[in-house]
Amino acid sequence: MTNWRWDFVWEILPRLISATGNTLLAAGGGYAIALVLGLALAVAQRSRHNLFKNILRELIEFVRSTPLVLQIFFIFYVGPQFGVWLSPWTAGMVAIGLHYAAYLSEVYRGGIESVPKGQWEAATAINLTTTQTYWRIVLPQALPPSLAGMGNYLVGIFKDTPMLSVIGVGELMHTANAIGSESYRFLEPYTLVGVIFLAISLPTAALIRLLEGWVRRTLGMS
Repeated sequence: MTNWRWDFVWEILPRLISATGNTLLAAGGGYAIALVLGLALAVAQRSRHNLFKNILRELIEFVRSTPLVLQIFFIFYVGPQFGVWLSPWTAGMVAIGLHYAAYLSEVYRGGIESVPKGQWEAATAINLTTTQTYWRIVLPQALPPSLAGMGNYLVGIFKDTPMLSVIGVGELMHTANAIGSESYRFLEPYTLVGVIFLAISLPTAALIRLLEGWVRRTLGMS
C-alpha cells in the first residue's frame, strides 16, 4: 500500500473521532424517537376504527417503501414551505426517527400479537383499563421477543447516519468528505470511516445478542 500515509492518518484521526461522537448522537436521537413513536404506532394499529387503522397502515407502508434520503430532503427542504424550519441536526434525527418508527412499529406489533389471547381476556375480566393492560400485562410479554428486531434496527440506524451528510450534518461521512476535499486524499479517511463503523457495529450487535439471551433466560423463554 505505497499510497497509504500513516502520518496523514494520525493527523485526521482526531477529527474523525469527534465526528464519531456526532454520529452516535444522531443515531441515538433518531433511535429514541423511533422507539417511542414506533410503539405508539403499533398500539394505534389495534384501534377498533377500521378507517383510521387502514389509513395508518398505508401511511406506515408508504414510509417503509420510500428511501430515507428522500425523507431527509423532504423534511429539511420542503418543511420550510409549510412553516416547519428545522436545523440540519434536528431534521436528520426526525427523519431517521420517523423512518425507523415505521419499521419498529411492525416489530412491536409482532410482539404484541404474540401475547396469548387469554392474557387479554384475563385483563378484561379483572377490569384493567387499556393502559393498565398494556403496561402490566401485554408489553412485559411482548417486548422480550422484539429485542432482536429492535437491536437490528439500532445497528441499521447507525449505518444509515451517513445519509445525513446530504444536508450538512457533521457526522463521519461528511467529515471524511471534507477531509478528502481539503487534502485530495480519500483513501485514508474513507478507510478509517469503514473501520470505525465496523468497530462500533460488530460489538453492538454482539451485545444485543447477549442481552436477548439474558432476557430469555431470565424469563424462562429458553
